[in-house]
Parts: sequence; structure tokens; C-alpha cells
Amino acid sequence: MKKIILTTALCLGLYACAGRGTQGEARPEEAPQKDLVEVLCFHSRQRCATCRAIERNAREAIEARFADELAQGSVVFRTIDISEAQNAKIAEAYKVGWSSLVVCRWKAGEETREDMTAYAFANARTAPEKFRAAVAAKVESLME
Repeated sequence: MKKIILTTALCLGLYACAGRGTQGEARPEEAPQKDLVEVLCFHSRQRCATCRAIERNAREAIEARFADELAQGSVVFRTIDISEAQNAKIAEAYKVGWSSLVVCRWKAGEETREDMTAYAFANARTAPEKFRAAVAAKVESLME
């Protein structure tokens, strides 16, 4: 019974996150002044093992593959706690209501978003190497 409830909750959550276009809407903070790729890991105060695995493995992928770019600021990794009041506007701008992973490319002040949430929930905990490779590949493709 618990599995049915958990599966239903997960499906509803994924459905709620679906439908986001790849073009970004205006974000509450100013657009970055230079071109960059940003990996945004949204979460709330209470986090399951999969949510923690998404952040841990995404961070490891970015730090391992893009250390120089992180140091230069052309790749940015951010964790955002959507349960904190100061993050309400960014959560609203990204239409995030629960744990999510979004990779954004900022080029000439314009944002393109790639929502990796469903993929992250399907792979971050059960296939971490595959997940880390996919995150790195997505960042790499957006850097072109």
C-alpha cells in the first residue's frame, strides 16, 4: 500500500512539473552579465534519499568535469531551498513546487532551460554513474 501511495505521489509531482517550455521567463534577479551555464538544484526542507542523491551526484558531476569553468564562473551550481521565504520568487519563476533539477544556458541575456527532473528522479539514486554522465553531457551541450 505504501508503494502505491509513494508511486502516486511521485507521478503527481512529475506531472506538476511537466509542461515547462525550454525558453525561460524573466527571473526575479537580474540576468547574468556574461554567458554561462547554470545548474539549479531545487529542494525543500524535508528531503528523501533520492532528492539528496540528485544534489550530491549532480554536484559531483559538475565539480569533476567542470572545475576550471566553475572557478571562472562560466558554469555555476546552485542549490535552492524552496521552503525558505527568500527563494519564493525564484521557485515561482521556475514553476518549482518540489525537488527539481534545471540546467539553464544564459547567452546574451537570454535564458534557455532544460528540465532534468524526471530523469534525475529515475536515475540519480539507482544509476548514479549514468546520471552524472548525463548531467555533464547536458552542461557540455549547452556550453556550445
